[in-house]
Amino acid sequence: MTPSHETRINADTQAASPADKRIRIFDTTLRDGEQSPGATLRPEQKIVIARQLAKLGIDVIEPGFPISSPGEFAAVQQISRELQNVEIAGFARAIKGDIDAAVKATTDAARRRLHLFISSSDIHLDFQLKKSRDEVVNIARAMVAYGKRFVDEIEFSAMDASRTGREFVIEMVEAVIAEGATVINLPDTLGFALPEEYGAMFRAVRAGARGADKVQFSAHCHNDLGLAVANSLAAIAGGATQIEVTVNGIGERAGNCSLEELVMAIETRKAAIGAETGINVGEIYEMSRMVSRAMNFPIAYNKPIVGRNAFQHESGIHQDGLLKNRNTYEIMDPEAMGIPRSMIVLGKHSGRHAIKHRLAEFGIVLNEEQLQDVYDRFKEKADELKIVPDDVLVRLASESTETQHDPYVLVDLQVLAGTQRSRIASVTVRERESQEERTYTGTGTGPLEAVIHCLRQAIPVGAAFDDLELHSLSTGEDARGEAAVSVVRGGKRYSGTAVHNDIILASAQAYVAACNQLLMSASADEGGDGTAREAKSS
Repeated sequence: MTPSHETRINADTQAASPADKRIRIFDTTLRDGEQSPGATLRPEQKIVIARQLAKLGIDVIEPGFPISSPGEFAAVQQISRELQNVEIAGFARAIKGDIDAAVKATTDAARRRLHLFISSSDIHLDFQLKKSRDEVVNIARAMVAYGKRFVDEIEFSAMDASRTGREFVIEMVEAVIAEGATVINLPDTLGFALPEEYGAMFRAVRAGARGADKVQFSAHCHNDLGLAVANSLAAIAGGATQIEVTVNGIGERAGNCSLEELVMAIETRKAAIGAETGINVGEIYEMSRMVSRAMNFPIAYNKPIVGRNAFQHESGIHQDGLLKNRNTYEIMDPEAMGIPRSMIVLGKHSGRHAIKHRLAEFGIVLNEEQLQDVYDRFKEKADELKIVPDDVLVRLASESTETQHDPYVLVDLQVLAGTQRSRIASVTVRERESQEERTYTGTGTGPLEAVIHCLRQAIPVGAAFDDLELHSLSTGEDARGEAAVSVVRGGKRYSGTAVHNDIILASAQAYVAACNQLLMSASADEGGDGTAREAKSS
């Protein structure tokens, strides 16, 4: 029987066979990732992130560099004590003091390893270490042997392996295996390698180094040329069974191999790659957001998997296809990764079908004449805003039908701010059903907090304020800011956006839009007065 189109589309997403490789995911967000300029974490933040990493299903967590500071040591120690279901790696240079600190910090871990590194490339040896190859090999031997006195599992990294002569890499790997190293990491420290070169290095070392058949091989790739994920996949093809990653690809310079990109490449193409991981993909989005917030590193709109645009479509052709069958223009299910479903983004390339569909989601049904009027208004607004948010679309429908569809409308906002006092805010909101306008006041340590206190009184939806993103859309004194606010109720996230020269007003409008989306979606889902609310004919 010929397989269905749906079956053929999803053939690569089926479970890997028992013969396929299980790739261990080694996360170094809290060590290498934190080395990004400006990404420093407080010890308590590290612990919270480590808990989420364990929930994600990470095999090995590298919580930090214990010798670097007392706070770092304490964080590694607490994570080792608390997370008993995940292996903990203590990071150390090939120096006794580093090893002692790493061993002590990880003493209470249920499973632990010592992760030692030393440079291997001639440029590092000549200009940084100022040592000969023989001296470096002897140091590596001695320090692996020293570490083996304390721990059974030792990972050895030949730093800058991708720029090191193949024969010397093999010599160094043989030496540390002989002293008890159990995991061999061949890093592309500068993100220099091409995939075919990197994969070939793994094959050559595994074939040429005595004892290579008794150890695991690991890849640690940086993204200077944008090849970290491709190189990691090449390493898997070359025999690596562990990949070192960071959340959001955070890390020195251009960052490391992105956890979410690598995992979803394997998950989506596991039949072609012949591998699988133990990652709980449903926690990917929350993990990404947590790290982005803690490190104050925004996620690029076009970032694969977790970027704002990764599962959004503006083109009318794409939108029409998606509404008919998701597989026409998507190869992954965002909701399986915990990403809210919002695949249709309305802009100047959107068509009537997408506008009609989005309004119907809020229970607003227009006749053909009204839909054409909304579409004409929409096109004008799209030229101005680029992306037309839901609250603006609903407002356009209200103008076209002379009916207020929004449950609440922000009529007025005032904020009093100063350096020596609490911020005081006042908002006036009109409620749809009664058409009454009411004014509320509130205070806060910042103007936005004061405004949100007012709006929570005005719109009692019982939702938690989840997130706020602010983006500048232009430069100069008349610059406009875009605010994106999300609220959460019952485990569901609702979002609203607004654009204005006043970022406080934009944030307030976005919050009201998010609450309106919650209320209108709930009304439509429950078949309330919003469902199939046929607008009056013109």
